[in-house]
Amino acid sequence: MAEDTPEVAKMLKDLIKINAVIATELIQLVENSSRLVHGGEVPETCRVQHRALREEIVQIAERWNGGCQTLRNHNLAHD
Repeated sequence: MAEDTPEVAKMLKDLIKINAVIATELIQLVENSSRLVHGGEVPETCRVQHRALREEIVQIAERWNGGCQTLRNHNLAHD
């Protein structure tokens, strides 16, 4: 089992990054749905909270993965 530890660590890093992508895209889906429901406008409180969540998710992914620049650029451009 000990010889598998580096591979498990790599897998966990990949899963963190994949989950970050899924989480941030789900936030965007909620925001897009909200736009439809609210006649094209997302409430400001939601926009602020969604941005904070996206930033936090990107920071978590970056903590464990060096290659998250695309995730950062894509998600923080969603305003």
